[in-house]
Amino acid sequence: MQIGGFARLASLFKQAATDVPNLLKLHAGDAITGTPYYTFFKGETDATVMNAICFDAYIPGNHEFDDGDATLKTFLDTLASDPRCKTPVLAANIQPAAGTPLFQRPDGSPYFQPTLVKTVGGVQIGIFGIDVKGKTQNASRPLPTTVFEDEALAAQRAIDQLKAQGIRHIVLMTHIGYANDVELVAKLTDVDVIIGGDSHTLLGNFEAVGFSGSQGPYPTVLRNKSGDLVCIGQAFEYVKVFARMQVSFNPDGTVRSCAGTASLVIGKAFKRNGNPLSAEDSARFEARLAQIASVRVASEDPEVVSRLEKFEAEYNAKTQTVIGTLGANESLCLVRDPGSANRGGSVCDGVQTRARGSDISQVVAEAYRNAYGGTVAQFPRAHFGLTNAGGVRAPIESPDGQPRPILNQDVFQVLPFPNELYSVRITGAELITALEDGIANWRDLNNSNGSHPYASGLRWQIDLTQPRGQRLSDVQVKDPDTGVWAPIDPARSYLGILTDYLTQGFEGYETFKRVCNDGTGRCLTAGSVFSDQSLINHFRQISDQPAPNDVVTRPSCSDYSHQQVRTQDARVLTPCS
Repeated sequence: MQIGGFARLASLFKQAATDVPNLLKLHAGDAITGTPYYTFFKGETDATVMNAICFDAYIPGNHEFDDGDATLKTFLDTLASDPRCKTPVLAANIQPAAGTPLFQRPDGSPYFQPTLVKTVGGVQIGIFGIDVKGKTQNASRPLPTTVFEDEALAAQRAIDQLKAQGIRHIVLMTHIGYANDVELVAKLTDVDVIIGGDSHTLLGNFEAVGFSGSQGPYPTVLRNKSGDLVCIGQAFEYVKVFARMQVSFNPDGTVRSCAGTASLVIGKAFKRNGNPLSAEDSARFEARLAQIASVRVASEDPEVVSRLEKFEAEYNAKTQTVIGTLGANESLCLVRDPGSANRGGSVCDGVQTRARGSDISQVVAEAYRNAYGGTVAQFPRAHFGLTNAGGVRAPIESPDGQPRPILNQDVFQVLPFPNELYSVRITGAELITALEDGIANWRDLNNSNGSHPYASGLRWQIDLTQPRGQRLSDVQVKDPDTGVWAPIDPARSYLGILTDYLTQGFEGYETFKRVCNDGTGRCLTAGSVFSDQSLINHFRQISDQPAPNDVVTRPSCSDYSHQQVRTQDARVLTPCS
């Protein structure tokens, strides 16, 4: 089944613009990074398709800052370059410093507007946006001089400014996550609508199509600090859902009612048992789907398809190279921390009950550990490779359980971020502290569980019910030459390979940052090898082996970093066997 895509979404927006009076088109952030298109084109494709839809307002998300302020500036310049569409960029809680890339455009205007007043159907609507503060600062790469204010304080200030202008209808666009939106509502006066992003939250009722995972109604209706109704909406992830919200107001400007539907967007290439339906059966099936509000069937918009054509040849050439073979029934499943939700397809159902956690993250850590293979003098075979869970973005699955080719495209989806590999020499005591750093970042500091560690050449038992410093036990290191496991020695120096992202202390890894900045030269760039290339090399090295060892399989149970796991809610997960 064809699910989502900007070309289909553009068709639905254009239809809505014809059918729906007083339409606002809003984009709540994370427009760039996360796909091979960004890897190759650095946001140019995203700006191209966004301009085809021409949103009335857009806010930056945390991932807009993954490659720093200068790269975001380039994206925003491309977004503004289409004379037919000048989408306002709203950010009430982001303040770039004077003289930095995002401070002002060449014409002197700011890149970020704190608020926007738009007249819709003769009525003035106030719109503003806020980005998540801690996550952006801790897990992305904004300049240190770019200030991110507290979300609630900045939001109420913007609301008060709009009210002072006589604006009675206020829409807040957020990139802080659905749970934080629900919490924020009670702190704010006079807000009417929240359109959110960041948490990839599915809202609505999808029982009619057998799709589970909804976390609430669409829209979610709560009351603000003033006691008035607020309508909250979020449209899932990766352009898979088209959401429409209808809001009506009382004469005093407060919300009278909220309604709407979030619908999965699918294409028209229907199949049964892998075979295309006949034209007649397709027409009947589409007519049935038209009666289900939670699904929208859409054709690709010709304008978007045309705009993307110039990128397609280069994209296909770079992504369709075969680099290995995934073995039968060897899907590399994805979760964040062990016990959390399956982030792949049904073939990986049950992975959330298993102590081993994320298969693909384990394989990525193995690729890092073997990135140099001891062939470079200053990089002998590493004791460990380490990745944070959030740096690994997709599984590699085989839904039919059969062997399948692994393409460059798979790797670019697994590792979409341009992270350079570094070598780090670190004592056993420091290494255990660093692992505890990554766990504490989400367990204690309530940041993203993308900081959770996965390692090759290290294994441990973990009890997430314990306090910081007591969560890891029986930590062992695998000798890179003999393959023998032994307890970690707190005083011994170990060599590890990880990304520059972690060496800079992101995701709470302050110990790695301290080691890399202590002036002793224990942290070195590893020859301009990037994370995605290391995984490509890893798969190619496997494919070069004599059969039957030339296929990619899940690691052996003894090599998983998570050997025994007690989750934060005291569940004991099933050990690998």
